[in-house]
Amino acid sequence: MSTSANSTELKIASIQMVSTPNLAENLETAERLVKAVAQDGSQIAVLPEYFCLMGLKDNDKVLARENLDGGPIQERLSAIAKDSGIYLVAGTIPLKAKDPNKVLNSTLVFDPEGKRIGRYDKIHLFGFQTQTERYQESETIEAGDVPGLLKISINQQDWTFGLSICYDLRFPELYRALGTVDCHIIPAAFTYTTGKEHWEILLRARAIENQCYILASAQGGKHQNQRRTWGHSMLIDPWGAILADLPEGEGFISGVLCKDKLNEVRSKLPALAHRKL
Repeated sequence: MSTSANSTELKIASIQMVSTPNLAENLETAERLVKAVAQDGSQIAVLPEYFCLMGLKDNDKVLARENLDGGPIQERLSAIAKDSGIYLVAGTIPLKAKDPNKVLNSTLVFDPEGKRIGRYDKIHLFGFQTQTERYQESETIEAGDVPGLLKISINQQDWTFGLSICYDLRFPELYRALGTVDCHIIPAAFTYTTGKEHWEILLRARAIENQCYILASAQGGKHQNQRRTWGHSMLIDPWGAILADLPEGEGFISGVLCKDKLNEVRSKLPALAHRKL
């Protein structure tokens, strides 16, 4: 990757985990993988949804909640970003909500100095039920109401990122509301059941219709609470091509965002400019 002042490329990475009910263990894993990503040359690292805690019970996250700008999870994330010299999109952590029995499922972003520069609270809350599975995030999570946009200048080049989380992926109006971005970053913990049917097609659709890169960071495996997540952390280009894919297990993928590719796709098929509604 070019690191010149006029660089139109940016190396970015997505970390995949199989998080446990042990907060300290998950933070150690996250730190190790973020450092590996930084050593590999990426300038932005993304952690998955619930990276810090995949509890045995749904309300375990409520017990681990923190005030914004205060708490051991945020302090550790700030230190990891600073020690690694990397922009860290820190998956999701539980922040205190208005309802004392719920949390905000929040993505926080830290710069290479460890300063918090971004936040997005998950808007759409997952609900899914079959004879063998039940998920109802609204029982323990309070929905956010402000779309998340992140702007970063690296090597004198401005980059715009949309922030969304997991179930948000099913609501294309959210991505339209965010406007034109270079890349949508999506931490997720898609279930195996829904992921095998819809994950790839939804990610590629969001890339194609918004003519931007998609970087998705996933949970990928069988967890101690017996839930199974789909994995397949992916980087997808503005034409819908999959550039990297990690099917399951712990690790990371990386790739390059390219302004020239964005411009090429948007000029040869100017769909964004053709919008009527």
